[in-house]
This record gives sequence, C-alpha cells and structure tokens, in this order.
Amino acid sequence: MTDILLVEDNDELARLLKAFLADSGYSVLHAARGEEAVRYAVQGSVRLMILDIMLPGMDGFAVCRAVRAEQNVPILIMSAKSDKEDKLMGYELGADDYMEKPVDPEILTAKVNAILQRTEGRKEAAVISSGEITVDQEARTAYLKSRPLELNVKEYELLLLFVQNAGKTLRKEYIFGKVWGADSFSESQTLTVHVKMLRAKIETCPREPRRIVTVWGVGYRYEEI
Repeated sequence: MTDILLVEDNDELARLLKAFLADSGYSVLHAARGEEAVRYAVQGSVRLMILDIMLPGMDGFAVCRAVRAEQNVPILIMSAKSDKEDKLMGYELGADDYMEKPVDPEILTAKVNAILQRTEGRKEAAVISSGEITVDQEARTAYLKSRPLELNVKEYELLLLFVQNAGKTLRKEYIFGKVWGADSFSESQTLTVHVKMLRAKIETCPREPRRIVTVWGVGYRYEEI
C-alpha cells in the first residue's frame, strides 16, 4: 500500500513535496489530474490523500466528493483558495483538514502525521481481541475463532463490556447499569438470563463456563482464553 497520494498539477511543487515526504519515510504516489486521483483512491491502496483544489478537468471538490462516495481515506486539502466558503465546502465534503498555499513542507508533514495517527488509531481501537473472541465496534459484530456470533443487541453489549474489562470482577449492579441503564425498569434477573444466553454461544461447556466466570455474591469476571 502506498502511504500518500499527492494530487497536484504543479510539477515543481509536486516534486518538492514528494521528496520531502519521502525523506520523512513516506511512500508517495503523484497524480496531476483529478480523474487519475479518483482511480487510485477508490482502489483503497493509499493511506492518505493530499488534494489540490484547482486541477485541470475534474477539480478537487469533485474529487473529494467522488472519493468520499467510495472510500473513507483521509483527505488533506492543500489549496491557494483561502476563502471561508472554500474551506467550509472542503470540510462539508468530508476533508479531514485544509491547508493554505504556499505550503510549509514541515507543517504539511506534521499534519500528515497527526491525521494518520488519529484516523488509524481509531480503526485499531474499534477492533478489540481477547483470547479467541474478537469484537468489531464499528460493525457491531463479534467473532469466536473467526466464526461470526449471532448476538442480540444486549448480548453484544454485554460481551463488549466483558471483553473491555477482561480479568476484572464486575459487580452485577455495574454491569446492569452499563448495559440496561441505571433507570431501566428491567428486572435484575434479566442480567442472569442474558449471561446464560451469552454463555451458550461462547462457552464450550455452558454449565462449566471458563470465559464468563461467576464470582458468587459479587458478579462476573471475564477470563481471556
């Protein structure tokens, strides 16, 4: 995968920025036209796009719109257009940041670093693995040994809470408040029933649970196996 797609029709500026970014450890692909940029970006083969607005043919706003319809690649707009309306347009189309020309290569690199750290950090945190259980928070799905688990809403929220607190003993009152809400009218017996249903889906032997362990008189502890 290429790190950065640089979309800039000024060859001299493109060469300068490409060399600077390469010195900072990034692999850079250059596109001089909007249509070419969209083709590269929608393939999902770049980590971030640096996008000029004033391009021949398809302008940067159109590129941003087309890419956002297909991919969630981070976009840093870099443009001589400094009007408030242009900046707002860029953000409304889904740009992650907007930088005015002339560009300071060091500041550009710092922005690239920050955007990648923020966006890729979010993706990583969205997927939590604990032993043989994996929970994808964005998709709201869970897997046991790569096998999808068919969970209802409360079973999913209960499993997510356990995985996030692996090894910790959680009091029943705490679990109930987190999953059903402190003001819920549901009976506390609901928690016991849902734990039983969840065990049936993730335990090898539900009658002798090894993942969701009962701590008598207190609550439950999730063990990472």
